Amino acid sequence: MTSLPAQPTSGEADEPVAPDADTSERQQRVTLRSDLRASLPDGVIALVVTAGVFALLYYRIRAETSSTVSVMPFMADTGEFWMYFLSQAFGWSALLWAWITVVLGLLLSGPRLSWIRPSGQRLERLHRTTSLNTIALIAAHALLFAAQLVRSDTARWHSALATAFVETFVPGGYDSGTGKLAVPLGQAALYLAIPLGLLFYIRHRIGRRTWRVLHRFVIAVYILSVWHTLLYGTNVWYDGWFRTAVWLLQLPIAALLLLRLLQPARRSEKLRGPRSHTGSLAGWTLRLGGRLAVAGLIAALIGVLVSGNDGGRTVPPSDTSSSHNDHD
Repeated sequence: MTSLPAQPTSGEADEPVAPDADTSERQQRVTLRSDLRASLPDGVIALVVTAGVFALLYYRIRAETSSTVSVMPFMADTGEFWMYFLSQAFGWSALLWAWITVVLGLLLSGPRLSWIRPSGQRLERLHRTTSLNTIALIAAHALLFAAQLVRSDTARWHSALATAFVETFVPGGYDSGTGKLAVPLGQAALYLAIPLGLLFYIRHRIGRRTWRVLHRFVIAVYILSVWHTLLYGTNVWYDGWFRTAVWLLQLPIAALLLLRLLQPARRSEKLRGPRSHTGSLAGWTLRLGGRLAVAGLIAALIGVLVSGNDGGRTVPPSDTSSSHNDHD
Protein backbone atom coordinates (compact mmCIF):
# COMPACT_ATOMS: atom_id res chain seq x y z
CA MET A 1 0.00 0.00 0.00
CA THR A 2 1.11 3.52 -0.51
CA SER A 3 -0.76 5.96 1.64
CA LEU A 4 -2.75 6.07 4.82
CA PRO A 5 -4.80 2.90 4.80
CA ALA A 6 -5.66 2.44 7.94
CA GLN A 7 -7.83 2.81 9.31
CA PRO A 8 -10.31 3.17 11.95
CA THR A 9 -9.20 3.14 15.49
CA SER A 10 -11.99 1.41 17.33
CA GLY A 11 -15.05 -0.62 16.56
CA GLU A 12 -18.72 -0.37 17.28
CA ALA A 13 -18.47 -0.95 21.01
CA ASP A 14 -20.62 0.82 23.50
CA GLU A 15 -19.79 0.74 27.17
CA PRO A 16 -21.18 -2.25 29.08
CA VAL A 17 -24.96 -2.10 29.24
CA ALA A 18 -25.45 -2.77 32.92
CA PRO A 19 -22.12 -2.69 34.74
CA ASP A 20 -22.01 -3.40 38.43
CA ALA A 21 -20.63 -0.86 40.88
CA ASP A 22 -17.14 -2.33 40.85
CA THR A 23 -16.95 -2.33 37.05
CA SER A 24 -18.26 1.22 36.91
CA GLU A 25 -15.63 2.36 39.38
CA ARG A 26 -12.85 0.76 37.33
CA GLN A 27 -14.14 2.41 34.16
CA GLN A 28 -13.90 5.79 35.83
CA ARG A 29 -10.17 5.20 36.26
CA VAL A 30 -9.54 4.44 32.57
CA THR A 31 -7.28 7.14 31.16
CA LEU A 32 -5.31 7.61 27.99
CA ARG A 33 -2.08 7.27 29.96
CA SER A 34 -3.11 3.94 31.50
CA ASP A 35 -4.23 2.58 28.14
CA LEU A 36 -0.97 3.70 26.51
CA ARG A 37 0.93 1.68 29.09
CA ALA A 38 -1.36 -1.30 28.60
CA SER A 39 -0.91 -1.09 24.81
CA LEU A 40 2.86 -1.72 24.95
CA PRO A 41 2.71 -5.56 24.70
CA ASP A 42 0.24 -5.31 21.84
CA GLY A 43 2.46 -2.69 20.20
CA VAL A 44 5.49 -4.97 20.38
CA ILE A 45 3.51 -7.72 18.64
CA ALA A 46 2.46 -5.21 15.98
CA LEU A 47 6.10 -4.27 15.36
CA VAL A 48 7.10 -7.93 15.06
CA VAL A 49 4.31 -8.49 12.54
CA THR A 50 5.39 -5.37 10.64
CA ALA A 51 8.99 -6.60 10.54
CA GLY A 52 7.82 -9.94 9.16
CA VAL A 53 5.71 -8.26 6.48
CA PHE A 54 8.62 -6.00 5.55
CA ALA A 55 10.96 -8.97 5.21
CA LEU A 56 8.45 -10.73 2.97
CA LEU A 57 7.86 -7.65 0.81
CA TYR A 58 11.59 -6.98 0.54
CA TYR A 59 12.30 -10.57 -0.48
CA ARG A 60 9.56 -10.51 -3.13
CA ILE A 61 10.84 -7.21 -4.50
CA ARG A 62 14.38 -8.58 -4.76
CA ALA A 63 13.07 -11.71 -6.45
CA GLU A 64 10.91 -9.52 -8.74
CA THR A 65 7.82 -11.59 -7.92
CA SER A 66 5.91 -8.74 -6.27
CA SER A 67 3.19 -6.97 -8.20
CA THR A 68 4.69 -3.72 -6.90
CA VAL A 69 7.56 -4.19 -9.35
CA SER A 70 5.06 -4.81 -12.15
CA VAL A 71 3.20 -1.62 -11.31
CA MET A 72 6.38 0.44 -10.77
CA PRO A 73 9.43 -1.32 -12.26
CA PHE A 74 11.84 1.32 -10.97
CA MET A 75 11.14 0.13 -7.42
CA ALA A 76 13.29 -2.93 -8.04
CA ASP A 77 16.07 -0.75 -6.59
CA THR A 78 15.57 -1.90 -3.00
CA GLY A 79 18.38 0.27 -1.70
CA GLU A 80 16.68 3.42 -2.90
CA PHE A 81 13.08 2.59 -1.99
CA TRP A 82 13.32 0.60 1.23
CA MET A 83 11.35 3.29 3.09
CA TYR A 84 8.49 2.77 0.67
CA PHE A 85 8.48 -0.97 1.36
CA LEU A 86 8.59 -0.31 5.10
CA SER A 87 5.68 2.10 4.66
CA GLN A 88 3.79 -0.68 2.90
CA ALA A 89 4.55 -3.05 5.76
CA PHE A 90 3.22 -0.59 8.33
CA GLY A 91 0.18 -0.07 6.14
CA TRP A 92 -0.66 -3.77 6.08
CA SER A 93 -0.16 -4.20 9.81
CA ALA A 94 -2.30 -1.09 10.40
CA LEU A 95 -5.07 -2.60 8.31
CA LEU A 96 -4.81 -5.88 10.21
CA TRP A 97 -4.94 -4.11 13.59
CA ALA A 98 -7.88 -2.03 12.39
CA TRP A 99 -9.66 -5.26 11.40
CA ILE A 100 -9.00 -6.75 14.85
CA THR A 101 -10.19 -3.56 16.55
CA VAL A 102 -13.45 -3.44 14.62
CA VAL A 103 -14.11 -7.14 15.27
CA LEU A 104 -13.58 -6.61 19.00
CA GLY A 105 -15.87 -3.59 18.97
CA LEU A 106 -18.65 -5.49 17.23
CA LEU A 107 -18.30 -8.39 19.65
CA LEU A 108 -18.67 -5.98 22.56
CA SER A 109 -21.69 -4.12 21.23
CA GLY A 110 -23.58 -7.13 19.89
CA PRO A 111 -25.00 -10.23 21.57
CA ARG A 112 -22.71 -12.12 23.92
CA LEU A 113 -21.39 -15.15 22.02
CA SER A 114 -20.89 -18.31 24.10
CA TRP A 115 -17.59 -19.21 22.42
CA ILE A 116 -15.97 -15.89 23.42
CA ARG A 117 -14.07 -16.76 26.60
CA PRO A 118 -12.46 -13.46 27.71
CA SER A 119 -14.69 -11.26 29.86
CA GLY A 120 -16.33 -8.17 28.44
CA GLN A 121 -13.97 -5.98 30.46
CA ARG A 122 -10.86 -7.69 29.02
CA LEU A 123 -12.25 -7.49 25.50
CA GLU A 124 -13.01 -3.82 25.97
CA ARG A 125 -9.49 -3.08 27.17
CA LEU A 126 -7.98 -5.02 24.27
CA HIS A 127 -10.29 -3.10 21.96
CA ARG A 128 -8.90 0.17 23.27
CA THR A 129 -5.23 -0.88 23.13
CA THR A 130 -5.47 -2.22 19.58
CA SER A 131 -7.20 1.03 18.70
CA LEU A 132 -4.29 3.10 19.99
CA ASN A 133 -1.78 0.90 18.19
CA THR A 134 -3.76 1.24 14.98
CA ILE A 135 -3.30 5.01 15.20
CA ALA A 136 0.45 4.55 15.73
CA LEU A 137 0.74 2.16 12.79
CA ILE A 138 -1.17 4.51 10.50
CA ALA A 139 1.08 7.40 11.53
CA ALA A 140 4.22 5.35 10.85
CA HIS A 141 2.83 4.33 7.46
CA ALA A 142 2.13 7.93 6.46
CA LEU A 143 5.41 9.35 7.79
CA LEU A 144 7.51 6.72 6.02
CA PHE A 145 5.66 7.39 2.78
CA ALA A 146 6.50 11.09 3.15
CA ALA A 147 10.09 10.25 4.09
CA GLN A 148 10.48 8.23 0.90
CA LEU A 149 9.31 11.20 -1.15
CA VAL A 150 11.95 13.38 0.51
CA ARG A 151 14.65 10.72 0.04
CA SER A 152 13.88 10.57 -3.66
CA ASP A 153 14.86 14.23 -4.03
CA THR A 154 17.67 14.80 -1.53
CA ALA A 155 19.34 17.37 -3.76
CA ARG A 156 16.47 19.75 -3.04
CA TRP A 157 15.35 18.46 0.30
CA HIS A 158 13.77 21.74 1.46
CA SER A 159 11.29 21.81 -1.42
CA ALA A 160 11.01 18.02 -1.30
CA LEU A 161 9.95 18.23 2.36
CA ALA A 162 7.17 20.68 1.54
CA THR A 163 6.06 18.59 -1.44
CA ALA A 164 6.06 15.40 0.62
CA PHE A 165 3.93 17.02 3.30
CA VAL A 166 1.39 18.29 0.77
CA GLU A 167 1.16 15.01 -1.14
CA THR A 168 0.88 12.90 2.01
CA PHE A 169 -1.27 14.99 4.34
CA VAL A 170 -3.16 17.60 2.30
CA PRO A 171 -6.33 16.41 0.55
CA GLY A 172 -5.95 16.98 -3.18
CA GLY A 173 -2.20 17.42 -2.86
CA TYR A 174 -1.49 14.11 -4.59
CA ASP A 175 -2.99 14.92 -7.97
CA SER A 176 -1.95 12.21 -10.40
CA GLY A 177 -3.28 8.82 -11.51
CA THR A 178 -5.41 6.69 -9.22
CA GLY A 179 -4.01 8.62 -6.26
CA LYS A 180 -6.39 11.49 -7.01
CA LEU A 181 -9.11 9.45 -5.34
CA ALA A 182 -7.24 6.82 -3.34
CA VAL A 183 -5.00 9.13 -1.33
CA PRO A 184 -7.83 11.41 -0.12
CA LEU A 185 -9.73 8.28 0.93
CA GLY A 186 -6.79 7.26 3.09
CA GLN A 187 -6.41 10.76 4.44
CA ALA A 188 -10.10 10.88 5.33
CA ALA A 189 -9.73 7.58 7.19
CA LEU A 190 -6.75 8.96 9.12
CA TYR A 191 -8.28 12.30 10.02
CA LEU A 192 -11.53 10.71 11.18
CA ALA A 193 -9.95 7.75 12.96
CA ILE A 194 -7.80 9.77 15.33
CA PRO A 195 -10.51 11.93 16.92
CA LEU A 196 -13.14 9.19 16.86
CA GLY A 197 -10.75 6.86 18.65
CA LEU A 198 -9.59 9.40 21.24
CA LEU A 199 -13.05 10.80 22.03
CA PHE A 200 -13.53 7.84 24.38
CA TYR A 201 -11.20 9.51 26.88
CA ILE A 202 -13.31 12.68 27.08
CA ARG A 203 -16.73 10.98 26.80
CA HIS A 204 -17.66 12.28 30.26
CA ARG A 205 -17.22 15.84 29.03
CA ILE A 206 -19.04 15.56 25.72
CA GLY A 207 -21.72 13.20 27.06
CA ARG A 208 -21.95 9.47 26.71
CA ARG A 209 -24.83 9.67 24.23
CA THR A 210 -22.90 12.05 21.97
CA TRP A 211 -19.85 9.81 22.18
CA ARG A 212 -21.86 6.71 21.25
CA VAL A 213 -23.39 8.46 18.23
CA LEU A 214 -20.00 9.68 16.99
CA HIS A 215 -18.35 6.33 17.72
CA ARG A 216 -20.62 4.55 15.27
CA PHE A 217 -18.96 6.42 12.40
CA VAL A 218 -15.82 4.35 13.02
CA ILE A 219 -17.24 1.65 10.76
CA ALA A 220 -17.25 4.24 7.96
CA VAL A 221 -13.58 4.91 8.65
CA TYR A 222 -12.85 1.22 8.26
CA ILE A 223 -14.73 1.12 4.95
CA LEU A 224 -12.70 4.08 3.70
CA SER A 225 -9.44 2.37 4.67
CA VAL A 226 -10.31 -0.89 2.91
CA TRP A 227 -11.48 1.03 -0.15
CA HIS A 228 -8.19 2.91 -0.18
CA THR A 229 -6.26 -0.36 0.04
CA LEU A 230 -8.12 -2.11 -2.76
CA LEU A 231 -7.90 0.96 -4.97
CA TYR A 232 -4.26 1.89 -4.41
CA GLY A 233 -2.35 -0.96 -2.77
CA THR A 234 0.25 -2.13 -5.26
CA ASN A 235 0.32 -5.55 -3.56
CA VAL A 236 -3.35 -6.03 -4.52
CA TRP A 237 -3.23 -4.07 -7.76
CA TYR A 238 -4.01 -7.08 -9.96
CA ASP A 239 -6.51 -9.91 -9.86
CA GLY A 240 -5.36 -12.81 -7.71
CA TRP A 241 -5.73 -14.74 -4.48
CA PHE A 242 -4.23 -11.99 -2.31
CA ARG A 243 -6.75 -9.39 -3.45
CA THR A 244 -9.55 -11.93 -3.08
CA ALA A 245 -8.34 -12.67 0.46
CA VAL A 246 -8.76 -9.00 1.36
CA TRP A 247 -12.36 -9.18 0.15
CA LEU A 248 -12.86 -12.44 2.07
CA LEU A 249 -11.74 -10.84 5.34
CA GLN A 250 -14.61 -8.38 5.08
CA LEU A 251 -17.22 -11.13 5.42
CA PRO A 252 -16.70 -11.61 9.20
CA ILE A 253 -16.95 -7.83 9.67
CA ALA A 254 -20.19 -7.64 7.70
CA ALA A 255 -21.66 -10.70 9.46
CA LEU A 256 -20.83 -9.34 12.92
CA LEU A 257 -22.22 -5.93 11.98
CA LEU A 258 -25.49 -7.51 10.84
CA LEU A 259 -25.65 -9.57 14.04
CA ARG A 260 -24.96 -6.44 16.09
CA LEU A 261 -27.80 -4.61 14.31
CA LEU A 262 -30.23 -7.51 14.67
CA GLN A 263 -29.36 -8.22 18.31
CA PRO A 264 -27.82 -5.07 19.82
CA ALA A 265 -26.62 -5.16 23.40
CA ARG A 266 -28.69 -2.08 24.20
CA ARG A 267 -32.44 -2.64 24.38
CA SER A 268 -33.14 0.84 23.04
CA GLU A 269 -31.48 -0.10 19.75
CA LYS A 270 -33.57 -3.20 19.09
CA LEU A 271 -35.83 -3.04 16.05
CA ARG A 272 -39.44 -3.69 17.00
CA GLY A 273 -42.54 -3.19 14.92
CA PRO A 274 -43.15 0.35 13.66
CA ARG A 275 -46.15 0.77 15.95
CA SER A 276 -44.29 -0.36 19.08
CA HIS A 277 -41.25 1.75 18.29
CA THR A 278 -40.92 4.62 20.75
CA GLY A 279 -39.16 6.93 18.29
CA SER A 280 -40.27 8.42 15.01
CA LEU A 281 -41.27 6.41 11.96
CA ALA A 282 -38.30 7.93 10.13
CA GLY A 283 -35.93 6.57 12.80
CA TRP A 284 -37.49 3.11 12.55
CA THR A 285 -37.21 3.21 8.76
CA LEU A 286 -33.57 4.26 8.98
CA ARG A 287 -32.73 1.36 11.31
CA LEU A 288 -34.53 -1.12 9.10
CA GLY A 289 -32.74 0.31 6.06
CA GLY A 290 -29.37 -0.12 7.79
CA ARG A 291 -30.05 -3.79 8.44
CA LEU A 292 -31.16 -4.38 4.85
CA ALA A 293 -28.10 -2.52 3.54
CA VAL A 294 -25.70 -4.71 5.53
CA ALA A 295 -27.54 -7.85 4.36
CA GLY A 296 -27.12 -6.59 0.81
CA LEU A 297 -23.43 -5.96 1.46
CA ILE A 298 -22.98 -9.58 2.57
CA ALA A 299 -24.68 -10.77 -0.61
CA ALA A 300 -22.39 -8.51 -2.67
CA LEU A 301 -19.27 -9.81 -0.92
CA ILE A 302 -20.33 -13.40 -1.57
CA GLY A 303 -20.96 -12.46 -5.20
CA VAL A 304 -17.45 -11.03 -5.51
CA LEU A 305 -15.88 -14.14 -4.02
CA VAL A 306 -17.92 -16.57 -6.13
CA SER A 307 -17.53 -14.68 -9.41
CA GLY A 308 -13.90 -13.65 -8.91
CA ASN A 309 -14.72 -10.13 -10.15
CA ASP A 310 -12.89 -8.28 -7.39
CA GLY A 311 -12.09 -5.07 -9.24
CA GLY A 312 -8.41 -5.87 -9.78
CA ARG A 313 -6.52 -5.00 -12.93
CA THR A 314 -5.55 -7.63 -15.48
CA VAL A 315 -1.98 -8.80 -15.08
CA PRO A 316 0.03 -6.99 -17.80
CA PRO A 317 2.43 -8.62 -20.26
CA SER A 318 6.10 -8.95 -19.43
CA ASP A 319 6.83 -5.47 -20.80
CA THR A 320 5.56 -3.22 -18.02
CA SER A 321 7.78 -0.22 -18.69
CA SER A 322 4.82 2.19 -18.65
CA SER A 323 2.40 0.45 -16.31
CA HIS A 324 3.39 2.63 -13.35
CA ASN A 325 2.06 5.77 -14.98
CA ASP A 326 -1.49 4.98 -13.86
CA HIS A 327 -0.34 4.61 -10.28
CA ASP A 328 1.88 7.69 -9.98
